[in-house]
Amino acid sequence: MGASPGLMKLCADNGVSLTFLSPNGRFIGRFQGPVTGNVLLRTRQYRLTADPDYSLSLARIFIAAKINNYRQILLRHLRDYGSEATVEEAERKLNHCKGLALKSTSSEELRGHEGDAASVYFSVFPRLLRTTDPVFRFNGRNRRPPRDAVNCMLSFVYTLITNDCTAALDSVGLDPYVGLFHTLRPGRPSLALDIMEEMRAYLGDRLVLSLINRRQINGRDFISQGEDSVTATDEGRKTILQAWQQRKKEIIMHPFLKEKIPIGLLPYVQSQLLARTIRDSIDIYPPFLIK
Repeated sequence: MGASPGLMKLCADNGVSLTFLSPNGRFIGRFQGPVTGNVLLRTRQYRLTADPDYSLSLARIFIAAKINNYRQILLRHLRDYGSEATVEEAERKLNHCKGLALKSTSSEELRGHEGDAASVYFSVFPRLLRTTDPVFRFNGRNRRPPRDAVNCMLSFVYTLITNDCTAALDSVGLDPYVGLFHTLRPGRPSLALDIMEEMRAYLGDRLVLSLINRRQINGRDFISQGEDSVTATDEGRKTILQAWQQRKKEIIMHPFLKEKIPIGLLPYVQSQLLARTIRDSIDIYPPFLIK
């Protein structure tokens, strides 16, 4: 879909960024109005991210929070649907992985624990899907391109989260392309990928599970492209985006600020907290943890 110059100006005047995606959910570009830069903050960001020990100290928090929120997704499933031995075992393994992540002494070790946790989590993800529709059969995480409807939805929603995090980091004066855990790569918003880790399960996975389990989306919303690729139809993308926008309007109590905020502001709040951490206004970055 296009956007008129008038609409683009209205968005720029009100601090709203526009993200353009391909039909497959690939990022094309982003339009954003003037951003008030903060050269002192960015200079400090560049200096600190060049320090391996500092980068690792924050990376451990990002990944431990991600694993914690994976675990909370499983605990919620157990509360809603009762005891399941396989899911309970996975929850215990994730709790162990979280502890190991916090004790990691190198980025390579931390990536290993992250990979182990993801493997455990996605091995039981099919049990969280309360449907018998074969379209939503899930045999593990895959992407570029996604080979089934569930992975198609996950990749699409993760792209939405990443772009919200990119805009949020820009808005608080941080460089979204200079990460702490994700390495530098031309065109990759590494810092946005860092902070989206803790929001991935809460904003992304829960939305996908809700759409499938409530039967708000079905097999007609997806089409195969060859033997190894599945994409959402226009109607399928519309359904996901409408649910995404509704989700962002929900109000939650932020666990650190102890204030009520719309879920859509979560990337901005966490970006602001990260900026305060880098400025040394707060001692330890407080990640977003699902309760």
